[in-house]
Amino acid sequence: MRGAAPNPPAGVTYEKDGPLLRIVGETRGFVTGPRDLGLRGHALDELIARQRDFFAARGERVEWKIRGHDEPADLTDRLRAAGFVPEDQETVLIGRTEELAVGEPVLPEGVTVRRVSDEADLRRIGAMESAIWGIDLTWLATELLGRVTATPDEIAVYVAEAEADGEVISAAWLLFYGDSDFAGLRGGSTVTAWRGKGIYRALIATRAALAAARGVPYLHVDASDDSAPILRRLGFRAITTTTPYVWSPEQPPQESADLASQD
Repeated sequence: MRGAAPNPPAGVTYEKDGPLLRIVGETRGFVTGPRDLGLRGHALDELIARQRDFFAARGERVEWKIRGHDEPADLTDRLRAAGFVPEDQETVLIGRTEELAVGEPVLPEGVTVRRVSDEADLRRIGAMESAIWGIDLTWLATELLGRVTATPDEIAVYVAEAEADGEVISAAWLLFYGDSDFAGLRGGSTVTAWRGKGIYRALIATRAALAAARGVPYLHVDASDDSAPILRRLGFRAITTTTPYVWSPEQPPQESADLASQD
């Protein structure tokens, strides 16, 4: 799950820097690596600084995704020293598709779910997400459209709509990773007035059924504190945590000399 999708969307490139995978061309840069980077001390500081400086030269933010069991133990301290700031921690959960794809999804009266791929529908998702979170997330539609266009068999996007007026009240998508035994759950935000009515669970079941039909045995999700309890009740098991460490151009580069001597 730490690697890249086999086929990048148009305009997105995958680059290797030592043990790291660097993804360039999305809304913000993305960096990930194996559980143990195999580097310590000054060599690790140099690797971190190269990622920061690479995206600084592009004037872009970059996210370095850290799992709770990653090595070395001082990696997060070194990221902070280089100017990376942690965002909210999430729980990594795994579920079996055969346990989750049981029966027809139960939706509240007046709500329908359909799979979408048209740009207009994806733009509606971006607008809904922006309204829910109070920030501009319209870029999400562009990223979804890029994935749908480049690899239509590797992503399935669903919307839940109110039949009365056609309003998009929730959206979620499923990512496939080549021959991997895992498919990734993403999205799931629901308009406030429609929460607590089973829509989130119905979207889980819908995607689980598709994964099961494709022969993928496991579902993977990085869950917020709001979603994790629901997923646990559905049978997902927590295996670790994940935290995005983000550097932004607005943050001046910081020296990491205070850690460079620690091996």
